Amino acid sequence: MNGKTIIVKSWQELQEALYHDSWNDQLLRYRSSYVYRGLETKDYELSSTLNRLGESHLEKHLLRNFRKYSHKQIKSEYTSIWNWLALAQHHGLPTRLLDWTYSPYVALHFATADFSRYHQDGVIWAVNYVDSKRHLPDQLSLIIEREGSHIFTAEMLERTVRSLPELGQLKQEDFALFFEPPSIDDRIVNQYAVFSMMSNPNVIISNWLPGRDVRYFKIIIPAELKWEIRDKLDQSNINERVLFPGLDGLASWLKRHYRDVRLEYPTRTRLLEEQEKPSEGGEKPGKA
Repeated sequence: MNGKTIIVKSWQELQEALYHDSWNDQLLRYRSSYVYRGLETKDYELSSTLNRLGESHLEKHLLRNFRKYSHKQIKSEYTSIWNWLALAQHHGLPTRLLDWTYSPYVALHFATADFSRYHQDGVIWAVNYVDSKRHLPDQLSLIIEREGSHIFTAEMLERTVRSLPELGQLKQEDFALFFEPPSIDDRIVNQYAVFSMMSNPNVIISNWLPGRDVRYFKIIIPAELKWEIRDKLDQSNINERVLFPGLDGLASWLKRHYRDVRLEYPTRTRLLEEQEKPSEGGEKPGKA
């Protein structure tokens, strides 16, 4: 399934695809080793906000000024560059980090959150973060092995690497690593958040994955399935009200929840109404 594209045609097929390869033979349980990222449009790359800015050399300037101007609002324990990087990403600063989640349903939310793109196919990317350890430099492999972990924390990274330039110097070849951000607020916790990071900020992880011994796949979500998915996610309590606690998240959820989709599909609505009209004999079409 390495690099395979799965095109689903129904909600049922989607459930199978989301939990693909989640059986763990050692534990005899369904414990997925994948993280997931949902995108509204299938053609989007797995590019970071720094990639999209197109100026990776500005990374150090962005972080330096973020730290300088935000000190009064930040707790004193945020001394690690990795904590600062996670905090900056969380608040919208362009960084080399990429947002993922352990939850396939949270990823599905982000693939269907923007109803202005419901005419476009969406996509869920899934990458096996356990496999990615095979490409780590020796110094980082040793730390994660001693911890008995499959994924880093900011504190674990800080033991060996104290700066972004130092990260890139650990290994000649480019590598990806995954780490869990600190629980800055309820949003991080509720989204079951994980970050990926490339040792080289100019490299896009979707370009790095092919040819590597890392399992990954993507699921294409047809545009015509998006409203069904969205409504079923809402009923499952996977929505902005939960994932973005606060008034902004509540307002976003209510705006979409009460949207009248019949106004967006006049042709479909007219056809449905015509099917419901009684025939000249007083019966609905198709009724004997």
